[in-house]
Amino acid sequence: MISYARQTQEEQPEAPTAVEEHIAPAPRVSVQAFCETVETAAAVQSAGEDRRLGKAHLKIQMGGMAAAIEAYRSAPTPNVIVLESDGRNDLLTGLDHLATVCDAGTRVVVIGRINDVMLYRELVRRGVSDYVLAPVGAIDVVRSICNLFSAPEAKAVGRIIAVVGAKGGVGASTISHNVAWAIARDLAMDAVVADLDLAFGTAGLDYNQDPPQGIADAVFSPDRVDTAFIDRLLSKCTDHLSLLAAPATLDRVYDFGTDAFDAVFDTLRSTMPCIVLDIPHQWSGWTKRALIGADDILIVAAPDLANLRNTKNLFDLLKASRPNDRPPLYCLNQVGVPKRPEIAAAEFAKAIESQPVVSIPFEPQIFGSAANNGQMIAEISANHKSIEMFLQIAQRLTGRSETKKQKSSLLSPLIEKLRGK
Repeated sequence: MISYARQTQEEQPEAPTAVEEHIAPAPRVSVQAFCETVETAAAVQSAGEDRRLGKAHLKIQMGGMAAAIEAYRSAPTPNVIVLESDGRNDLLTGLDHLATVCDAGTRVVVIGRINDVMLYRELVRRGVSDYVLAPVGAIDVVRSICNLFSAPEAKAVGRIIAVVGAKGGVGASTISHNVAWAIARDLAMDAVVADLDLAFGTAGLDYNQDPPQGIADAVFSPDRVDTAFIDRLLSKCTDHLSLLAAPATLDRVYDFGTDAFDAVFDTLRSTMPCIVLDIPHQWSGWTKRALIGADDILIVAAPDLANLRNTKNLFDLLKASRPNDRPPLYCLNQVGVPKRPEIAAAEFAKAIESQPVVSIPFEPQIFGSAANNGQMIAEISANHKSIEMFLQIAQRLTGRSETKKQKSSLLSPLIEKLRGK
């Protein structure tokens, strides 16, 4: 029996654009598409190259409904069948025939050209999972397939945010940790920071945490990774913020394969609404995979020529590798170092063809004090101007606005003083 998954577009509010919406990746499933037009086949082929279908095995055939019925007379059906059809009666008759050769649990997505709610209801009655109006783009196919595995009643799949420096020493870790703090404190989202610099990571120092276990235990024991195991490795920083710390020791060599962190990321997605990856400034198979696989990306750059070149290279690579995602964001950091020649923000933006989210000024006194004390900037100075910049970055990356604060009471000043201590 073909299972029903979700409502049609006619009975839902208009979907947000690809830039605004969050589409959770599909699991390891098999998908077979039977197309009638080369345009639809091209869209499905492009969808198969999207990062969110990276684990799915996609096969495309021409011939539409007739080809699908013939194919499954002697072969098992996949997890998902995508069918293109431009006829009404032939579509319903064909679905009846397909049901006789379709395995239990197979989900069917129909791409059609008839915009009729009555037809949709008839398709639902026959067990069709989704009906998508042609012509379709790659993102329409991605959305339809991925949403089959994100049931409305299921727990939301977490958003992964990757933060990387365009060059070593530009403060990407500091920015990522303070942005994660803003996500947890100001946006009231449960978040976890994953320090991926296993040899030299600073997240433990910045949050004043020294957990006995961390991310290395998960990476070196992939067979043990599950929700309970990851929970034991997390260190609690605040009510909403947790840390998956790096060991920051040199007793082992941290050489990893391309998919070394996949199990960790998948488990974190299932347990946390927001995951901030502090990615070290190195170029390897797993760092590239982590960047391309993230939902949103922030590049931290200093205003000099090497950072400009590297930021441009990262932008070009990520835009080519993620055609259905919004471009990465970037911010300028350490702006205004005395006596240092710098590239103006306007010139930087002209070369990148994108404006920086914020430009954070060079203030070694407060940033140095925070680093040495194991605190965030908001803990050192509650009204510092960089705090608003961190919140602005957090809002852009998560698509959320600041949570409304509760009305203050007579005890509020006293409570704030106690928190400060």
